[in-house]
Order: sequence, then C-alpha cells, then structure tokens
Amino acid sequence: MKSAAKNLKARFEQAQQDVRTLSRRPRNEDLLSLYSLFKQGSAGDVAGSRPGFLDLVGRAKFDAWAKLKGTAPEAAMQSYIDKVAALLKTHK
Repeated sequence: MKSAAKNLKARFEQAQQDVRTLSRRPRNEDLLSLYSLFKQGSAGDVAGSRPGFLDLVGRAKFDAWAKLKGTAPEAAMQSYIDKVAALLKTHK
C-alpha cells in the first residue's frame, strides 16, 4: 500500500513538471481545474476566507478549489495526473 501511495505521489510530481512543457496555454477552465486539483491533492480541503469581490482571479481559484471539498487528496492527485495527460495530447 505504501508503494502505491509513493508511486502516486511520484506521478503527481512528474505531472507538475510535465504541465510546464505545454506549447500552448490551456483555456481558463482547464487552468482552474488544474489549480483546484493541485491544491486539493497537495493541501486538502480549501481553507481561509473567500477573497474579496474585487479579486476576481482569487475568487475564481477559491471557488474552484472549494467545489472539491471532501475529495480525497489521492483522488485529486489522480485527476490532476489524468488532466495533465489529456492536455499533453492536445497542447504539445
């Protein structure tokens, strides 16, 4: 079981490096998805207060992350890995 978790973490870290190799910028929806899955996978449920009305980017990020509340970090890591893999096929 430990080796499976270790393998997932290694693939999660590799996906973080792979996403930087995209030749085209993903859509904003994809970027928000990547952000929220990364945060859920690395930090767990959203914490802190929602950014103010004038911080549109911060609010969008917070809201995207908050939608994943209760998702297991391992599931978020796998979804992040899958999302990066899909983007690598279309944005290379």
